[in-house]
Amino acid sequence: MTLESSLDAQSRASLMEIIEDRHAKASTLLTSQLPVNKWHEAIGEQTIADAILDRIVHDAHRLELKGRICGGKDN
Repeated sequence: MTLESSLDAQSRASLMEIIEDRHAKASTLLTSQLPVNKWHEAIGEQTIADAILDRIVHDAHRLELKGRICGGKDN
């Protein structure tokens, strides 16, 4: 799987600001159909991706759902 594009600079900055504001202060729920191992590529900038993901996964409770999806494929 390859990504068509990653987040642009403004989107990365906005995501970082949201995550930074909520880090250790409030719960944050994220959902994604993108596998976690592709998140660095999706965010785009390695240093910012590291900072965002460090804050997200530090105390995370991760649920990975498996089963049939609407398109009929198994995941």
